[in-house]
Amino acid sequence: MGVGKKVLLLGVYGMEVVECGGALAKNVLNGGESFASIMLSSEKSRPQISKAAEVLGVKMHFTNFQYGYVDLNPESKMRLVKVIREIKPDIIITQDPEHSFHDLDPDRRQAMILILEGIALASRDFALEELPGLEPHPIPTIYYMTPHHPNTVVNVSEVWEKKDAAMEVLESQMEFSGVHFKNALSEKELEILSPGFTALKNDYEKGRAVHKVLDKAVHVYHGLATHGHFALAEAYRREGNFHLNELIM
Repeated sequence: MGVGKKVLLLGVYGMEVVECGGALAKNVLNGGESFASIMLSSEKSRPQISKAAEVLGVKMHFTNFQYGYVDLNPESKMRLVKVIREIKPDIIITQDPEHSFHDLDPDRRQAMILILEGIALASRDFALEELPGLEPHPIPTIYYMTPHHPNTVVNVSEVWEKKDAAMEVLESQMEFSGVHFKNALSEKELEILSPGFTALKNDYEKGRAVHKVLDKAVHVYHGLATHGHFALAEAYRREGNFHLNELIM
């Protein structure tokens, strides 16, 4: 991503702030500014997401869309256009279109189309009267997070502790995951993944225990495994070709 960029994450539910937390935190470490704008998050989870963002050095914003009612109307597009024109990012990170259509979280598909429309319209003469003082902003470089077919990995070893600490404060998500893992896997399987799982006191601890294993496994896979160069890495898919003056290592 280079040094000292303005990076904007356009997320849907909020956990994306931590899933992309390595790239966002590294940008801050390199002198850049990292922002996150989340469309849907419950009142209960917003303080947790904000706290996670604070751990990572990310500036947090919520666009307050309504769960189950994400639509492609002009007003919805304007909310995202406003964020993009205010921040003027060099890079936007958002969910992967292919992944979003397979993920059965509500609003994922509508949100993906809305995000891409917002990015496109932010660069045109859309809503100039409704958003006075906010000039069109050229389409930034786009990276899709957690893609099925990545073409980029970012070394996050240097900021792993921050990323792990940020996941720690997402209590609602950890509780949800704790229930999910208990229903999805047998006790034997859970003990293999996280020895001592069944003795843990509550759903938060159970969700956190499995996430620690799962998160490290995913990042090692994209980092060191498959002949990788890094201990821990986040995977992305860059939209379009890489435009280079010369080949790079």
